[in-house]
Amino acid sequence: MPVADTSHQTSSVADRYAVSLFELALEANAVDQVRADLDRFQAMIDESADLKRLISSPVFSSEDQARAVSALADKAGIQGLVANFLKVVAGNRRLFALPGIIRSFREFVARHRGEVTAEVVSAHALTSAQEEELKSALKGVTGKDVAVDVTVDPSILGGLIVKVGSRQIDTSLRTKLSTLKLALKEVG
Repeated sequence: MPVADTSHQTSSVADRYAVSLFELALEANAVDQVRADLDRFQAMIDESADLKRLISSPVFSSEDQARAVSALADKAGIQGLVANFLKVVAGNRRLFALPGIIRSFREFVARHRGEVTAEVVSAHALTSAQEEELKSALKGVTGKDVAVDVTVDPSILGGLIVKVGSRQIDTSLRTKLSTLKLALKEVG
């Protein structure tokens, strides 16, 4: 049985849940399936303001959250380990931590595979070709395989914000416009 590299002991709620799920996925030899199911659920969260509200609002009971999450998982074809995990998280009133759990799980998978994770913010969803091109460019910079965690944020207007480790590259249009605005204020 493979052992998870959890040597950097976790402290946050999200990390504790993520490490538990990761260890279960390793035991079941289902890391790729769990990652795919979590990615699918994260995409649902990203696309639905109602789902974001459901997972973050304390107004909903744990039973209501569990029923809703279970129905959404069924609709998305998410079964087995991830479906059960979502029910446990909802039952424990920890759905608010789900985006962090998914992020932490991705980091455990990347570390297990010897990859680094790049957090990418884009104004719109990247195509698979764009994502592969980005991974290739980041591999050239880091010298390692790179897993990308893409978040869509239309408020950046265009471009990307890429964070790998402690390095961040911000080519967003919002930042460029802010810089231009400051430069114009200094001139005038």
